[in-house]
Amino acid sequence: MLEPIKNNWRILLLVVVVLGATVALFAPQFGPQTAPGENVSEAQQGVTNLQYGLDLAGGTRVRAPLIGYTATEVDFGGDQPDEVARAVAAELENASARDIGAVPEENAVEVTNPTVTESEFRAAMDASGYAYEDIRSGVTQETRDIAQEVITSKINEAGLSGGSVQQVQSLTGEYFILVEVPGEGREDVIELLEERGTVQIDIAYATENGTAIQEEVLIQDDFEDIGTAAQADRGTGAYVPVTVRNTAPEGEQSPAHSFQQAVDDRGFASAYNSNQDQCRYANGSLSGERNPCLLLTVDGEVVNSFGMDAELADSMASGGWATDGGFRLTTSEFSEAEQISINLRAGALPAELDISGQGTSRSISATQGENYKTYSLVTGILAVFAVAGMVFLRYREPAVALPMIVTALAEVYALLGIAALLSYPLELAVIAGFIAVVGTGVDDLVIIADEVMSEGEVNSRKVFNSRFRRAFWVIGAAAATTIIAMSPLMVLSLGDLSGFAIFTILGVLIGVLITRPAYGDILRRLLTIR
Repeated sequence: MLEPIKNNWRILLLVVVVLGATVALFAPQFGPQTAPGENVSEAQQGVTNLQYGLDLAGGTRVRAPLIGYTATEVDFGGDQPDEVARAVAAELENASARDIGAVPEENAVEVTNPTVTESEFRAAMDASGYAYEDIRSGVTQETRDIAQEVITSKINEAGLSGGSVQQVQSLTGEYFILVEVPGEGREDVIELLEERGTVQIDIAYATENGTAIQEEVLIQDDFEDIGTAAQADRGTGAYVPVTVRNTAPEGEQSPAHSFQQAVDDRGFASAYNSNQDQCRYANGSLSGERNPCLLLTVDGEVVNSFGMDAELADSMASGGWATDGGFRLTTSEFSEAEQISINLRAGALPAELDISGQGTSRSISATQGENYKTYSLVTGILAVFAVAGMVFLRYREPAVALPMIVTALAEVYALLGIAALLSYPLELAVIAGFIAVVGTGVDDLVIIADEVMSEGEVNSRKVFNSRFRRAFWVIGAAAATTIIAMSPLMVLSLGDLSGFAIFTILGVLIGVLITRPAYGDILRRLLTIR
């Protein structure tokens, strides 16, 4: 019982790998995850669990640098980053400390305000007294990492399944943010990216002479928890539940207590009772009863104004609300509530993307992507038939050629299973990697067959094993060369070439470790007698 398993364990391993790939490809448990707000049926449509990238599903690709300048090799002189930021910002007329980033780990200081020129930043660095080496275009690695996380969060919160964000570097050394969103139009993606998403809560109140004053009371960092958008109970309007932080460093007032105090000082409790519960704010002015209003602003623009529930206002006036710190941001439209939730949950971009300047964008229609998918399938089938035809012409022995074709196809099938398991989106470059794997795989199998059959009939397992080992040394050396050649493409930020390199290397490893030995066992059983 154990002897057949011992002698054919490589074939059994190949069978296990094929079965595992089948589970990864078709089992619902390995299907794509549903993003917040995404329809489940849309996320899981399709026979397999494979996910398709921009080239095969259609969508938009945007490649753009982050706007800013960076001073390199800065001598901080023992000062804290916030002290450096304030000192440099003080020398700039059109920037605040929020626009200056001091990164001691990189010995760098950056400015992310798009209105600041290189000469102005250089002059500010000179005037601040901090020694530096040079000023270069672009931002720090820390800012790029934050921007990548924020954009990824925005894409996920918007329910754009299959979107990807990565950093790529040009041949000149400049860094770009590469965003790919399958199934979405160019305008929608660019609108999402260009929205820096700075959300805050202001209070608008009337002074004694009748003018309206607007002051900031809550910023994004003040929120402890942000819920998802939901429809109002009565079916009209929508809301986003939020919780304001009620903790702060020793000696400072928490955001919840500051907000509670500001609401009480502006008289919300007396203004919003059963008879006077409306906020009338428009174009920077208050009308009607001139009640104070809470304003929800995105990137400095008021997107909604609202009053306050009398019970909530009373709890703030009594001082008890800050313990819990929860309330709702209400809007008239559900789509507005969704956008508010996205901006609050994802955060603000640390720097703007230069999409209209050095950036490029490309949009592929769903129809075009479907055509690419069809052409890729046809190309793969033609490649298999071409390889199969050449193998049959060379050997004219089904016992040699058929296992060769089946083994090569099993290798590609295993790669598809890995792609489904990792939820790796299939692009044209990945398909090219699959075709390359078919070519190199069959080439290795031909080497095995030639080496085994080149010196006459194989009449024993001992002879077969000797010849197979010689062939395997050649295959191993070729595999090592391929892996070494492809490794730089896999680790460098070169966009689609990374996918090509990754699956070519995976194909080579599967071939050397699983399919080539399995083919050797199959060939041994077919060609040897004892």
